[in-house]
Amino acid sequence: MCGVIGMVANGAVNQELYEGLTVLQHRGQDAAGIITYDEGQLNLRKSNGLVRDVFRTRHMLRLTGNMGIGHVRYPTAGCESSAEAQPFYVNSPYGISLAHNGNLTNAEDLKEELFREDRRHINTNSDSEVLLNVFAHELGAKQKFRLEPEDIFDSVSAVHKRCHGAYSAVAMINGHGILAFRDPYGIRPLCFGKRATEQGSDYIVASESVAMDMLGFELIREIAPGEAVFISMDGECFTQQCAESTISSPCVFEYVYLSRPDSIVDGVAVHKARLRMGERLAAKIRTAWPDTDIDVIIPIPDTSRTVAMQLAYELGVECREGFIKNRYVGRTFIMPGQKARKKSVRQKLNPIPLEFEGKKVMLVDDSVVRGTTSQQLVQLARESGAQQVYFASAAPPVRYPNVYGIDMPNATELLAYDRDEEQITAAIGADRMVYQDIEDLRAAVMAGNDQLTRLDCSCFDGEYITGDVSEEFLYGLSVARCDAAKEKSRHEENLETVDVHNHD
Repeated sequence: MCGVIGMVANGAVNQELYEGLTVLQHRGQDAAGIITYDEGQLNLRKSNGLVRDVFRTRHMLRLTGNMGIGHVRYPTAGCESSAEAQPFYVNSPYGISLAHNGNLTNAEDLKEELFREDRRHINTNSDSEVLLNVFAHELGAKQKFRLEPEDIFDSVSAVHKRCHGAYSAVAMINGHGILAFRDPYGIRPLCFGKRATEQGSDYIVASESVAMDMLGFELIREIAPGEAVFISMDGECFTQQCAESTISSPCVFEYVYLSRPDSIVDGVAVHKARLRMGERLAAKIRTAWPDTDIDVIIPIPDTSRTVAMQLAYELGVECREGFIKNRYVGRTFIMPGQKARKKSVRQKLNPIPLEFEGKKVMLVDDSVVRGTTSQQLVQLARESGAQQVYFASAAPPVRYPNVYGIDMPNATELLAYDRDEEQITAAIGADRMVYQDIEDLRAAVMAGNDQLTRLDCSCFDGEYITGDVSEEFLYGLSVARCDAAKEKSRHEENLETVDVHNHD
């Protein structure tokens, strides 16, 4: 999960790219970057950290130009080096920059292919650099001084044939324009919009529509699975379907957790999808637990609040805020390392004892992945005087790794792995556990767009929609993503930093 943005405008884009990234910050807190193009000159600033920390006034002043792309990074593999910050850049052909959200499932094979056949070197462990080099190679094969939109679309078609997995990408081609394209399954979101000015039209592409709302752009639509959109430096917009076959299969976790509630993703209002999740969850509770004795429903801030409010309404139970959130601590789900996650839960959420004392409380969260947060919150509720602590999840049990760009690690690190609901309940210390059924989750999302016929639910059902995920691949992924690998990576990065400082 990352956030991407790109703009072609009639004025400087640096400030609006920065503001757009702050709105997409929830999609990645590890690193941020912006690259702009100004009369033949590239200007790049990227580093580890939050958007507000990476960009200072001196950096913004250097990011001149009317065209640029940006990225916020959330790492899904062991390496967390600043070298992995995006956008990435290759000099040949033309000079191309790229920012990517997703995960390639054949990245290792492509690396070998790029080296042996395309004579291209990959300098990092990032599959985004692989994607960039595949596109650059295909575009270079045109051997043309001046590109036409059809040349670019032909190159994207070649990318679709070579690259497997999830990729929503935005690229900047020096002297030509901005390109955005999406994999044939449309797993990760990407949309584009337009804004009229006195000088002409400004265009934007972004991971979520909320970035357009904030910047005053009108959402045109989502980029379709397999489609590419090219916006020239002259402000002309071209679109073309570049994949031979497509199956729209957006990731259901976008609606559960990843996307902001004020976004529209693949035609579905995220807020309304979460309301329907609350309705479905209430219906299950009424059926499976007709004599429920819940006194109060308390959401885990912030993502689950919409679900909890609707659940409480449907059950006729009061919904109250029982935890106060410290908004200066990052999202624990995307925080690297189990030690950091455990520490941050107590730093991030503080209970209000008056809302718990002597009550039978149902805590509601959007999902339960490792169970770190859930276990500690149940404990906090008990320490605050709760008589009974029940737990509800707006999503089904997460039992399988996600291979399409979300850091759900090897299966053994997942709370629900090889456990039934009774064992899960005991593991987090709750008195009762209620999960959303997967069919209800699908229905809650797909009700918002009758054109949607399929969703990627692989972390819940183990069905990987691209059809190329083997046990061998999952094993390699688990080795790269496990907490031990990330701890080793951070240690090596710290040593490199110390070494650099010692030589300054």
